[in-house]
Amino acid sequence: MVKSSAASTAPAGVIARLAAAQALYRVRSQGQSLTRVLARPHPALPVSEQALVQEMVYGALRVLPRLDALLKRLLNRPLKPSDHDVEALILIGLYQLLAMNTAAHAAVSVTVEACRLLGKPALAALVNALLRRFLRERETLLTEIELEPAARWLFPDWLLARVQTDWPADWEQIIDASNARPPMALRINRLCIAPADYLAQLTAADIAAQHIPDCDAGVLLEQPRPTRDLPGFAEGWVSVQDSGAQLAAQWLDAQPGHRVLDACAAPGGKTAAMLERADNALNLIAIDSDATRLATVNTTLARLGLTAQVLVADAAAPAGEWCAQPFERILLDVPCSGTGVIRRHPDIKWLRRERDIPALCATQAQMLDAIWPLLARGGRLLYATCSLLAAENQQQIAAFLARTADARELPLPTAAGHALLHGRQWLPTTGGSDGFYYALLERVAP
Repeated sequence: MVKSSAASTAPAGVIARLAAAQALYRVRSQGQSLTRVLARPHPALPVSEQALVQEMVYGALRVLPRLDALLKRLLNRPLKPSDHDVEALILIGLYQLLAMNTAAHAAVSVTVEACRLLGKPALAALVNALLRRFLRERETLLTEIELEPAARWLFPDWLLARVQTDWPADWEQIIDASNARPPMALRINRLCIAPADYLAQLTAADIAAQHIPDCDAGVLLEQPRPTRDLPGFAEGWVSVQDSGAQLAAQWLDAQPGHRVLDACAAPGGKTAAMLERADNALNLIAIDSDATRLATVNTTLARLGLTAQVLVADAAAPAGEWCAQPFERILLDVPCSGTGVIRRHPDIKWLRRERDIPALCATQAQMLDAIWPLLARGGRLLYATCSLLAAENQQQIAAFLARTADARELPLPTAAGHALLHGRQWLPTTGGSDGFYYALLERVAP
């Protein structure tokens, strides 16, 4: 544990390296979500260095197999489990030397000092020696690790194999896009401002942007910007939402007066998009089983000036007054592997395991079967995932249609994405959308 007195006198940048290493350790060794880890920053970390910590942790997770392969070659023997925090610090040091503009001597010195601040001064010499050896042997080491598929493609072996199997013609493009930095897309709240007028506001603020084709209210920024820099963000004019995610509201096409269920609503982006598109005139119920994440739905709706009934409830076991009447539209954005949004959440590559997929598929099937009876005759349900895996997408819908007599699939009104036997898949593309799957179902007479 780092003493606050020691942290307060540490040289500039040392706390940032220490905070980044501790965040990486919590994800890599303790299986914690990066989003939640970064929500609890190191108490001694200056606000001015939080962006640096985020850059180091996100970056290290994106190229983790490459860093791990380098570390194995640099170490004569593995570190003890009790020293995995130092191992994470070394990985952060390697990432600085590989991918950041930090001067080599500065990256080494602050990383070594962070090891002392971590309370393990005996290992500071080892950290120094390993990083300096990497600088001496850089080209040889990088050439050697390129022979390892995981280090070359920056994906765990099992997931690389699944993507290659499910997308034999597109897997390289998928991997490249998933390892890249994500673009920043916005959804304009047309209840506040017309898309053309908001683009003019961005131009006036010297923020380069363009309309996203096939996205009613979508805008793509040339460069990501903090939300505080976006005109009217606090006033609810605009939200940050990937262009692929924005399509859910378009395809479900809920009309004013419709009774609508958002069955797995948190964090609320799709809930808000449906309401904005229908002039905030939906009888919309947003549910989620996670009360903590559901709180963000209320925050989002309040900022945007939108109205919905927000409830803690389980889509896999609906019960209570909220589901006593049928719904004309249902959005079922099920829990999934998240393999389509890895570039935004690189920890998914290392937190998700192949053994998780059957359990996720079982949950998805349970939710489909439980929610379907709540849909009115003639009503429509949009099944959505941010997965790239066939088992969670077209295979899941094929199985549901086979066992559900009063369900039929409707075509999505677009030629975009990849047409499948059931539904359509949007793949992650550099500068484009994340990976999403959609299938539109209608409840008919049995």
